[in-house]
Amino acid sequence: MERQLHEAARRNNIGRMKELMERRVNVRARNHVGRVALHWAAGAGHEPAVRLLLEHKAAVDDEDAFGMNALLLSAWFGHLQILQILVNSGAKIHCENKDGLTLLHCAAQKGHVPVLAFIMEDLEDMPLDHADKLGRTAFHRAAEHGQLDALDFLVGSGCDHSVKDKKKQSCLHYAVLGGSEDMARTLIHAGGHTNMADHQGVSPLHLAVKHNFPALVQLLLDAGSDLDAIDNRQQTPLHLAAEHARQDIAEMILIAGVNLNLRDKQGKTALAVAARSNNVSLVDMIIKADRLYTWEKDHPLRKDPKDPYRKNLTFKQDHRQERQQFHSVLWRLASRDLRPHEWKKLAYCWEFTEAHVYAIQQQWTGSKSYQEHGHRMLLIWLHGVATAGENPGKALFEGLVAIGRRNLAESIRKKANADLGTPSRCTAM
Repeated sequence: MERQLHEAARRNNIGRMKELMERRVNVRARNHVGRVALHWAAGAGHEPAVRLLLEHKAAVDDEDAFGMNALLLSAWFGHLQILQILVNSGAKIHCENKDGLTLLHCAAQKGHVPVLAFIMEDLEDMPLDHADKLGRTAFHRAAEHGQLDALDFLVGSGCDHSVKDKKKQSCLHYAVLGGSEDMARTLIHAGGHTNMADHQGVSPLHLAVKHNFPALVQLLLDAGSDLDAIDNRQQTPLHLAAEHARQDIAEMILIAGVNLNLRDKQGKTALAVAARSNNVSLVDMIIKADRLYTWEKDHPLRKDPKDPYRKNLTFKQDHRQERQQFHSVLWRLASRDLRPHEWKKLAYCWEFTEAHVYAIQQQWTGSKSYQEHGHRMLLIWLHGVATAGENPGKALFEGLVAIGRRNLAESIRKKANADLGTPSRCTAM
């Protein structure tokens, strides 16, 4: 009979409930998890069933094995009328379950704004920033579960959006973990701090990189997140991008401008991490960025984000059709003309660092590997020449002359003239 009462309450079968009550069924009987009939009726939003149970002396504050009572269940499932009935029947409004969740936590986590409004406007002394046993407020819960409308309501109610939970995670951490760009934007506009670190030193930007959320990374970069923030492993967001092969994200960070000299606990820079991971494309991108940063120190006006070259800046390989002929020249140079160690001579002549050369050499091995290494070095060099607006044909000629290969330099120039059909176009390569 008691199980039948639970089922009737869950289905709002008032007729069957009355029959069972006439037979004096125990309305406070519990199932294996401590749930009573009032829990089922309140959770399902059945107003007639709730009223009938209350008329027959159901205890309004009975808790199940998880500490959930009818009031918390009505907030959890968004049943405002049920919540109001229970409050008017004397339910204790300052209640929490075994995890420390209050009415506000329940309504915020599930995104029930009308319930939140009733709690804040009609119930007295409801603490907006009360923390559960994990140190999370209703604001944390809304952010963690992507409840944007609830978040907006709580911001408007004046909640503390800088509070951290017991892991020192802010609401912005939870928004990023959920991958919610809209949520993160709302928090940033509300004044959320983008550089807060959790107990492991992890910032929201670290999380966005690690979990591969490019749109969130760009949002955080635009909001002024610290590119050089380090976690407990002394890793920057770029270290994580290199470790997890996040090439597109790494480029965002590189374009924004980052300190490439920072080392993690193993003493490795982001370049060294990328090289260790055999991420050829990312290694080359970081070297291009490092060379660009060095060049910009001598040309500070070109660092202006409004400069046209900055607007279209990329560190990825250039596949434009107009570059293909010169790329062919560089490939022939690396694969046929340069002796095994001459690519390094050229690299040092063009101010590649030891770290750059070492990182390039870590990919590809074997007796002919110098050809691939040289080709990559030449493409990296070409990126810098093009970015600086210099003449690549002239710069290549001068570089070959500087390492004692004048005859090769002349030969390449003549070959280029023949391929292009006119000597006057040679220097425009």
